[in-house]
Amino acid sequence: MNEKVLMKGNDAISEAAIRAGCGAYFGYPITPQNEIPAYMAKHMLGRGRIFIQAESETAAIIMVYGAACAGVRAMTSSSSPGISLKQEGLSYAAGADVPLVLVNVIRGGPGLGSIQPAQSDYFQATRGGGHGDYRCIVLAPKSVQECADHTYLAFDLADKYRMPAIILADGMIGQMMEGCVLPPEKTVPKYEWSAGGMAKTKRDAIHITSLELVPEILEAKTKERFIRYETVKAAEIRYEDNNCADADLILVAYGTCARVCLGTQMIAKKEGIKLGIFRPITLWPFPYDALGKVIANGKPILTVEMSEGQLVEDVKLSAYYAGSKSEIHLLAHSGGIIPAEEEVFAKVKEILRK
Repeated sequence: MNEKVLMKGNDAISEAAIRAGCGAYFGYPITPQNEIPAYMAKHMLGRGRIFIQAESETAAIIMVYGAACAGVRAMTSSSSPGISLKQEGLSYAAGADVPLVLVNVIRGGPGLGSIQPAQSDYFQATRGGGHGDYRCIVLAPKSVQECADHTYLAFDLADKYRMPAIILADGMIGQMMEGCVLPPEKTVPKYEWSAGGMAKTKRDAIHITSLELVPEILEAKTKERFIRYETVKAAEIRYEDNNCADADLILVAYGTCARVCLGTQMIAKKEGIKLGIFRPITLWPFPYDALGKVIANGKPILTVEMSEGQLVEDVKLSAYYAGSKSEIHLLAHSGGIIPAEEEVFAKVKEILRK
């Protein structure tokens, strides 16, 4: 059995990426994810891997795109304003069907905002972010253990479906320290679709691009991609249902807010109030059907998030698809403020008194 080690979330992401076979990391410093490029700088070169601190966030994502085209498992990381600068390259990768992993340790925004934790990049991650029609797989850890597990998984999912995968971790998750059991080292397979290794294998040149000037061909490629996205929806949805079946009220949250809700659940139990917690783990594909079944009985919902109402839009869609009449409420903070357990419980009591 692997030994549990005490690590920061950012360090767990880094080590898990290396063990998942990440062969190239390209990044640029920004708080609160700076431990990731620092860790990769320290450990990648010693294992014969590539580490480059690029001249900008834009350069970093294009370097990742190039390495991924060559068949290398590649990753970059940043925080909110830096992620915005990477959106063009992310769209290129999606349009070229190239797998890569992008880590966003979210800080308060918009603009330069603050360096405190937030969840305000939800729309950016789950709705594409860059130009054009595309999706990214989005995984949201709530612990240091999940930082490692989700990063390890992200490389496999990106490869399997040939699309970008995003780790969406708020600044609290990236900076906190917990015990973590790290995954084993993985051998990375060779990819027949990649442009790498042609000199050794004598195979024909492979041209990878997102450019297609014939409208009908571009539309056909986009539609094929969306058929693949339906396969992702059918196979890769992940969520956690914590005592939702007989709850008086259901809390919906992810990341740090889901941890806050666990504390609220314990407070409520002492006062005889049953709270359920529904936590989406894949923010895309979102577990609409699973949440819809949970709220089909019409119990009130409280969405808790560190943004001014982004996750709540998907909660409302879940209710709409399920035909649920549940009242959906929102407790929102932004700018780097984390909801308190007592604050959430006060809102719960207010809702239940109505």
